[in-house]
Amino acid sequence: MQASADFRQEREELDAILGSGILSRAPNLEHLLTYVCARYFEGAAEQIKEYNIAVDALGRSPDFDQKRDSIVRVEAHRLRKRLRAYYDAEGADHPIRIDIPPGQYAPQFLPAGSLLPSLGTETLVSQADAANGAPAPPTHNNQQIHNQQIHNQQIHQQMREEPEPQLPALVPEAVGRVIPAVSPKPGYNGRHAAVTLGLLLISGAGAVAIWRGPEKKLDKSPVLPPPPVTAGVNPVEVRILAGRQNGDYTDRLGRVWQSDRYFHGGWVFEAHDHPIFGTREPRIYQGRREGAFSYDIPLAPGVYELRLHFAETLFGENNVAGGGESSRVFSVSINGKEALHEFDVASEAGPSTADIRAFKDISPASDGKLHLAFAPTSNPPLLCAIEIIPGIPGKLRPIRMVALDRVYVDPHGRSWEPDRYARGGLLIARATPVEGTADPELFRGERFGNLRYVIPVPPGRYGVTLYFAELWFGPDTPGGGGVGSRIFDILVNGVAMRRGFDVYKEAHGAARSITWSAHRLEPDAQG
Repeated sequence: MQASADFRQEREELDAILGSGILSRAPNLEHLLTYVCARYFEGAAEQIKEYNIAVDALGRSPDFDQKRDSIVRVEAHRLRKRLRAYYDAEGADHPIRIDIPPGQYAPQFLPAGSLLPSLGTETLVSQADAANGAPAPPTHNNQQIHNQQIHNQQIHQQMREEPEPQLPALVPEAVGRVIPAVSPKPGYNGRHAAVTLGLLLISGAGAVAIWRGPEKKLDKSPVLPPPPVTAGVNPVEVRILAGRQNGDYTDRLGRVWQSDRYFHGGWVFEAHDHPIFGTREPRIYQGRREGAFSYDIPLAPGVYELRLHFAETLFGENNVAGGGESSRVFSVSINGKEALHEFDVASEAGPSTADIRAFKDISPASDGKLHLAFAPTSNPPLLCAIEIIPGIPGKLRPIRMVALDRVYVDPHGRSWEPDRYARGGLLIARATPVEGTADPELFRGERFGNLRYVIPVPPGRYGVTLYFAELWFGPDTPGGGGVGSRIFDILVNGVAMRRGFDVYKEAHGAARSITWSAHRLEPDAQG
């Protein structure tokens, strides 16, 4: 391609899209589309690579690792969907259209009426036995089968503007996740952001709160009656490990995940010892139910929150089947209504990475059961776990986290979960007493480094409060220094909300608490 080529019509189409407003609330998508088109116009389409996009267009640092950070794949998948929606509506009569085919990032400029590839174009794995119509496991070869085996944060959903202390807000386009992040200020040498986590969403030295090769097992068993409820199971809460056949599992919070039940169809895969990123509970994601399957879960009348847990341990880089984005695409319905359309775990979270989708205002159907159905588009659907807890009509229960390895119950009887949802950084305990707070126990630990939190929330408006205390820099502290010793930015879903944040300066000294809040925030399209 010649850089001197006349791209007048193509440039006009790009300008039309940027001017339409479809990307106005998604700056990452706007940056991505602008970058790939600019490189195309310059005759440098061969340089449109994942690393270059991450660093040049999306602001990632030069040490960006695409094996650990899936932002480019996620944003490209979102952009493809947004472009398709645009040309189905406002751009339907345009003479040319911009498309970014699955599996690449270089744009194509196609004449109107061109046939576009599906966003899930991989071949379906055979799922039916020709003799009896029963589900059959995918035909992976035997070798593949053998080898796959901030102190405090608090986030709450705001249904209306209420003066609730220290509880800010977040909001998604569809089911999305809120991704608060703290990163060292550009050009700042060697001193990383610290978050004392106490989640009512995220914190700096404190807390956050938001209000082996797989062993494939063909499962031909009918739905079995559940075993008797044990003393460790809360009968109001339901946690099921999809595909787990022998016994229950108790996680580090003491919650009991029951063996698989209430299912119809599908088969079981187990991937013992397979590394799972983005979680401190890898065992939840090392087994799965796969195929065309459904669940009919009996529930008492009421309103619940539902969380579905996924991890792609078959497809994707360093996994046995290779492939990646678009290798497995499927839909999920709840009580007969589609809740996830063309869902692609590898695209949205990356391979071997925990991915959680959250839903609120869930109730059983008229027969007293919650019906979940998983239907393939490209290769069989998967599911790792189901989590159902009592909910609050119209809003999400507050999420509170503290940067510790244990649960903390504050003087008001509120429970703060141990640190979770973190990507990057290190978690350490702190013994230094913190002043300026009614609850210094929230500041007994911190996560520090170049870090972010990926917190799954359903659509709605949310607030986030981050709790900080500088316990390393300052007079008479191990790090010495003071003002200017640690400076970082706070970003939510890639958008900088606070630049040049200096905990020591803002709190007027070391070992002093300070909070930062943001309101009316929206989760991204990945929930």
